[in-house]
Amino acid sequence: MPLSTTLPLIALSGPTASGKSAAALQLAQHMQRRWGLSAEIISVDSALVYRGMDIGTAKPTPAEQAAVPHHLIDILEPAHSYSAAQFAHDARALIAAIRQRGHIPLLVGGTMLYFKALFEGLSQLPATDPALRAQVLAQATAHGWPAMHAQLARIDPETAARLEPNDSQRIGRALEVWHMTGQPLSFWHAQEAQAEPATPPDLFLSLEPSDRQWLHARIAQRFDAMLEQGFITEMQALRQRGDLHAELPAMRSVGYRQAWQALEHDEPLPQWREKAIAATRQLAKRQLTWLRSMSQRHTIACDGPDPQAEITQQVDALLAQLAARAH
Repeated sequence: MPLSTTLPLIALSGPTASGKSAAALQLAQHMQRRWGLSAEIISVDSALVYRGMDIGTAKPTPAEQAAVPHHLIDILEPAHSYSAAQFAHDARALIAAIRQRGHIPLLVGGTMLYFKALFEGLSQLPATDPALRAQVLAQATAHGWPAMHAQLARIDPETAARLEPNDSQRIGRALEVWHMTGQPLSFWHAQEAQAEPATPPDLFLSLEPSDRQWLHARIAQRFDAMLEQGFITEMQALRQRGDLHAELPAMRSVGYRQAWQALEHDEPLPQWREKAIAATRQLAKRQLTWLRSMSQRHTIACDGPDPQAEITQQVDALLAQLAARAH
């Protein structure tokens, strides 16, 4: 079909445990069967970039990676860091190369800061969230702004150092950004200097639950499966390397952070299992907050009767439209 000059950029996102990876593989197979088009997956996941972190990240298996080419997986040792600006730069180069091969680039993952960096650039901080702002103000009313400044100093010492303890507006905003994105304000400011042009997708699909309890159950089931697959052994091997510590970005990934602390303090499994599941739920909540702010997305209920059919329907409509234009 004459789509070689108009190969679309398709993105598939959603909170953790929503079924993105499996859906992406099925979509790639569908595009090959239905349209004769090959797809290549670009991982949009800040933990999958690291080698040796396979079980706790739910990394696609070697067989899955062989079925459809995957990129930005296993590119770094966990002792190193990888920024959103680096991701955006690498993803743009991959998108161009994949299109050059006559294939469709398929962005798949749940690191929302990476999506934002690619789609919009990093020149803008996230918009104010009224609910989060109210929570921060309630805490400040209860404990005072100096206490909030001390809290900020623990999570973002660089920003706290340049703010007075009673600078309520800026302290509140910095805490709000932290709670919304999981990244300190100083991180955002550093990213802005490296921002590249925006690369918006032609189609942005988001798998989101209509029932949050469904997702919570999936998160617990998936974590228990990781434990059965040997996650603790994987974590022990990472700790024994000698070049890692608890404050590295890789080791602060959800699940790994709780496992590191559990091994450090000899916590019983039931106790840290609950901590890891709770942290994963919080991650999912942050991801959904991000997604709701991304107006270009098309939402599909991941707990609906047939989310895969909805995904293929949306992609088929896009490809048919592009094919008609190319004639």
